[in-house]
Amino acid sequence: MVIAVTGVGRTTRAEQVGATRSRILTTAERLFAEHGLYAVSNRQISAAAGQGNNAAVGYHFGTKADLVRAIVRRRTAPMEALRLEMAADAESSREVRDWVACLVRPVTAHLASLGGPTWFARFSAQVMTDPASRRILAEEALATSSLRRVVNGLDRCLPDLPAQVRAERADMVRHLMVHVCAERERALAEGATPTRSTWDETATGLVDAITGLWTAPVTRRS
Repeated sequence: MVIAVTGVGRTTRAEQVGATRSRILTTAERLFAEHGLYAVSNRQISAAAGQGNNAAVGYHFGTKADLVRAIVRRRTAPMEALRLEMAADAESSREVRDWVACLVRPVTAHLASLGGPTWFARFSAQVMTDPASRRILAEEALATSSLRRVVNGLDRCLPDLPAQVRAERADMVRHLMVHVCAERERALAEGATPTRSTWDETATGLVDAITGLWTAPVTRRS
């Protein structure tokens, strides 16, 4: 009987800690999205998350960089599962568009699955403005096997591009994906009419644009 009570106590404590961490992550994501990384302190996040201890963020996550990484990982996991599934279906494809869809649609599908309001797209846009946090975003993305698989699949299909052009276009793709999603998310949050009516249609527009970007002709230097 004592063992059963002890077990229940442990489970309850774990659930409480998990719920607290989840509240902090959701609150931090929202505040960072709305105000930027540097305008929001750990103390403000703790207070907004309903934590009586102003050091709750530091206790549960460590530094602000650690908190940013935790937010990214929280969102990356469900995208990873969908991207792996899509990459498996596209394995034999030699079409740029198919691999671009593997890149884009897991992001928009995850945002759609969250209902509303969402903040991750705007959070990502804020992260992109800070070099240190941007490295965290890149590291976490490239650490996933699904993204490496998609990049390899895309590389097999792309036209022969100079290394400088390829790097430049990869940077354009990152910014296009982040900011198009952020603008749609912002429009929804403000009650405005977004350019596309659904996240699925937003993905279609992005896939069209990114496919065109990758396959566009290159102006040769004289």
